[in-house]
Order: sequence, then C-alpha cells, then structure tokens
Amino acid sequence: MKSIKETIHAQGIEIGIYTTDFENEFISLTDIARYKSDEPAAVIQNWMRNRDVIEFLGLWETLHNTDFNHLEFEGFKNAAGANAFTMSPQKWIKATNAIGVVSKSGRYGGGTFAHSDIAMEFASWISAEFKLYIVKDYRRLKADENSRLSLNWNLNRELSKLNYKIHTDAIKQNLILGELTSQQKSFVYADEADVLNVALFGQTAKQWREANPGQKGNIRDYTDLHHLLVLANLESYNAILIEQNLPQSKRLELLRQTAIKQLSTIMNLDFSSQKVLTITDKEKSE
Repeated sequence: MKSIKETIHAQGIEIGIYTTDFENEFISLTDIARYKSDEPAAVIQNWMRNRDVIEFLGLWETLHNTDFNHLEFEGFKNAAGANAFTMSPQKWIKATNAIGVVSKSGRYGGGTFAHSDIAMEFASWISAEFKLYIVKDYRRLKADENSRLSLNWNLNRELSKLNYKIHTDAIKQNLILGELTSQQKSFVYADEADVLNVALFGQTAKQWREANPGQKGNIRDYTDLHHLLVLANLESYNAILIEQNLPQSKRLELLRQTAIKQLSTIMNLDFSSQKVLTITDKEKSE
C-alpha cells in the first residue's frame, strides 16, 4: 500500500508525516532532530542510547506488536546507558522486529520515522518548547482533516439517500404488486436493499447487526466515503436493472462486478479508505 505524506511546521522547520492506513501516523524523527543539529542521525542515535528510551520503546512495542522480540529487547535494556552501548534505528528494528520506528530510504522523504506516540517523546527530549510547537501544528492538521472528512462523508451520505429514493421508486413501480400486504411490501424493499449490501459489503443487514450488537444504525452509517459513493452508484444501477426486468440473481452478479471495479479504481487513486469490500481470488482473475 502506498503512503500518504503530509507536513507540519514548528519554528520554521518542516516535519514530514506519513500514514498507510489513516490510523497510525509516523512523524519524521530526522526532521525533528534538525532543530538541534545538522547531523540528525547522530542525534537520534544518542537519544536511543538512554536506558529510559529503550524501556519506553520496548513497552510501546509490547503493547502494539505481537511479533516483538522480547529476548533481544531485554539484552538491549540491560546494556543501555553504558559508555560502550550504541543503538541506531536500523539496529533496533532488525534485532527486535520493531514496528514503532521505521527507517525509510530515499533522497527525498527518507530518514527515520516513528509512530506519533514515540515521536512526541523524542520531541520532548529535544526541547519541551519545540514539542509544544509541534503539538500545536499537529492538532491544527488533524482538525483540518476531520473537518474535510466530516463534510465529504455527509455529502456522500446525502447522495446515497437521494439515489436510494430512485432505487425504491424503481422497486415500487416494477416489483411490488398491488395485492401485496404492507408487510410483504416492506420485505421486498428490505430484500432489494440487501442485494446492494451483499454486492458491496458481502453481508446482509441482519448479518451485520448480529456481528455488531453494540452498534446503532446500520452498516451504511459506519462505512467510509468511497463505499458510500459506490453505494450511490449501485442504487442507480440497480434501478435500471430492475426496470429491465432482470432476475435478482443476475442483478446481484452485475452489481458485484460493478462494485469490485469501482472500488478498485478508487483505491488506486486514493488510499485513505479501508477496504470493506472483500474480493476473492476467483473474482480477481475474472
């Protein structure tokens, strides 16, 4: 998966941030270290020589990394602080299978990055004042992101609702017979809604509720922007297929193919979405 890179600014220094899943963000220790020295690699290595730092890094990995090598960590912890003890990001990563610190190569955008939890500890060691400037701009960045995501999510949710009206009108005009009871009509609407749920999410509304008993609402309230956009497209497409009198089994097949194609296209353009849609090996080969 590609990484998304952004920057924050603190006292004239540009600090890179990247994420691959929009949940865990990694901040450049190399950029932070430039506040103190023109040789950031040496600054990072000096920081990592401290016993308190090794213990902190080990605790973080223990909480977040099931593959963390505790045996190697214990050896480093016992030796840390001694005059002969040396440590580098690469050595730490290779020996302990660490995931909280990442070494990225490349002339542009390369260097040592660390999870935001760790990066803030490093910034405190560099300068308490400098850390406050970093935190201030980092919060500004997150507030901007949340504002954009909230707006886009709501716009896509409203678009989905509009297309849902088109979808239900097609059901009413083509699938619901006059002699059906109100309960039977409701079943038809729910059944067609589940056709879309299965095509896009791989499960019915009932299956989602059973798997998420503590959640209010439905699966569509908890999905991401891209799936909402594809859902709106599927509602319009299914309305057309219904008017063409195609059987439900055939429509589900066509809708599933469309969902896979559209999600794949969107994912190649923007990697901010988590994939709710699961594509089987067979479908990939088709």
